[in-house]
Amino acid sequence: MNKKLILLALLAVCSIGSAVGKSYKLNSPDKNITVEVDVDGKIHYAVSYKNQPLINSSQIAMTNRKAKDFGNGERIKNVKKAFHDGTVNAVFYKKATIEDKYWELTLGFDNYNLVFRAYNQGVAYRFEAKCKNTFQVVNEIATFNFAKDLPSYVPYVREKGTFAEQFANSFENTYTHGPLSGLNKDRLIFLPILVEAENGVKVAITESDLNDYPGMYLNPEAPKSTTLKGIFAPYPKEIVQGGTFNLEMLVRSTEDYIAQSAKDATFPWRIISIAENENELLNDDLVYLLAAPSRIKDTAWIKPGKVAWDWWNDWGLYNVGFKAGINTQTYKAYIDFASKYGLEYVIMDAGWAVKNKADLFQIVPEIDLKEIVNYAEQKHVGIILWAGYYAFERDMEKACRYFSELGVKGFKIDYLNRDDQQMVNFAYRAAEMTAKYHLLVDFHGIYKPTGLNRTFPNVVNFEGVAGQEQTKWSPISKYDQVNYDVTVPYIRMLAGQMDYTQGAMLNGTKKTYYPSNSNPMSQGTRAHQLGMYVVFFSPLNMLCDSPTHYEQEAECTRFISSIPTVWDETLPLEGKVGEYVIMARRKGNSWYVGGLNNWKERTVKLQLGRLHAAGRKAEIYYDGPNAEKMAQDYAKKTITIPEDGTVELQMAPGGGFAIAIL
Repeated sequence: MNKKLILLALLAVCSIGSAVGKSYKLNSPDKNITVEVDVDGKIHYAVSYKNQPLINSSQIAMTNRKAKDFGNGERIKNVKKAFHDGTVNAVFYKKATIEDKYWELTLGFDNYNLVFRAYNQGVAYRFEAKCKNTFQVVNEIATFNFAKDLPSYVPYVREKGTFAEQFANSFENTYTHGPLSGLNKDRLIFLPILVEAENGVKVAITESDLNDYPGMYLNPEAPKSTTLKGIFAPYPKEIVQGGTFNLEMLVRSTEDYIAQSAKDATFPWRIISIAENENELLNDDLVYLLAAPSRIKDTAWIKPGKVAWDWWNDWGLYNVGFKAGINTQTYKAYIDFASKYGLEYVIMDAGWAVKNKADLFQIVPEIDLKEIVNYAEQKHVGIILWAGYYAFERDMEKACRYFSELGVKGFKIDYLNRDDQQMVNFAYRAAEMTAKYHLLVDFHGIYKPTGLNRTFPNVVNFEGVAGQEQTKWSPISKYDQVNYDVTVPYIRMLAGQMDYTQGAMLNGTKKTYYPSNSNPMSQGTRAHQLGMYVVFFSPLNMLCDSPTHYEQEAECTRFISSIPTVWDETLPLEGKVGEYVIMARRKGNSWYVGGLNNWKERTVKLQLGRLHAAGRKAEIYYDGPNAEKMAQDYAKKTITIPEDGTVELQMAPGGGFAIAIL
């Protein structure tokens, strides 16, 4: 890592200790973003972009027990302002190298620091404790007082009830679009959210380095308010086993505080990402940059890649000469398929361990796990095991040691369904323990990414997204997948990778789609599904459909199997939130371009000059002439990119495309 740090100011205690009503200003390196911090008994901040107010004066503080409050009348002891100019070498990310340039303001108080950073991509702040003893955080005040009543995209917690009941959720929902003043005060909003400011400016709110602390939700400060405030799950007091398949730990009572904190705790970064247009959101790096660096020195053993997945297609093999299901013969067939198409892994999802026992060592009699793992090893395919949260938690080290020695390559850990301090700490412990035994982790039923994948790069994927599994049971009136697909890259994907589980070979239009558990289809066209492998960032990327269907569609299968899952460069080309998105990504000398469309037919003229692709061959998969009626209709052509770099394509309703420039 290249670092350059310039200390610009250090104001001594004697010159600032008695000051009252001090204001401090911090600009981004490009001077477009300004954050102003006022300390006058309470602490407030405000943010503007090119002199356009985005967030007006907003209070921040922490109420503590066994330690003095943060942000409640303390006097400043010292002030430091510094400039940092460096780069970060990213691991298993959407780009190989990230610019790390910011101005930093540190306000030193008696028992804590308050740190602000201004990047060209936005603003972040955090508290840092300097207490004499451990303490409890009773509550945190984090407010976002938007300057106007602006349109917003928010994902409400899907579960209803009191806030205590809503804290138990899977962090999966589509977006509600409407004015800030119209947000529902009775429902929690999970992060990230997106606010559309004037002049095309976009503001996203999320958090990073969420370690040993509960995750933040947002909620209107008052009915019809344009101010959002942070809400945090209290610390669990009594938890009991229950939930889906007895794999969850349900909170029955809570303490009157949100966190137990170390005396030198560093608290999560509160991020306000700012983009001049939505396409800049597709390349935002703040969550990754603000996360703690990797604790794994040697990452050579960590292998991202593609996965043949069983659950979405309901173990849906046919024309195979045996009864498909959760049995050894079926998994050997999945392994054969993965090996044939160069897929790195097969996931054995829910069902291989005895149901309702929450015990990973009770394996159903139809499964010979050792035989499956050995067979996979012979075929150069890795096995990843699904594990419910409590089944993994209760035997964590024993399970990691045993299954690692057996030859298993990782775990898909599901049903966390909380983000209180205990559950956040579980995610870190699980990441550390699996790393110890050289195992990958794909977290499901989990909160949005907050940089854990940087701190523990063996955490290769997260759910926290209303992915394609919804089409197994949801009518289009309840889950409009196509509109979600052209919204989620600008919001949820800003936080990090997402295990959306794409790759459907059965596809439906708005009229022909219907939910089916055992023979599921996607909403939108085949080319839309192919485009997802470029647009969606996912280092451990699923092929969700049946190997039988993939064999019947070998051309598409070979193509998606060849698309990389981590990248050297990402370049958003064009798009509009909720309408369409076009993304280019580079691996080595090869460029891939993906496009996703909403339900409105659209013609796009791609400007590929920035890819320096003129004169190169390109393989294009796009919507066929009948895709509007028959969603599986796609076409393929090979062209030479013209000198001006312009390629025109038509996207059907719910359509898309994928291009490989090799």
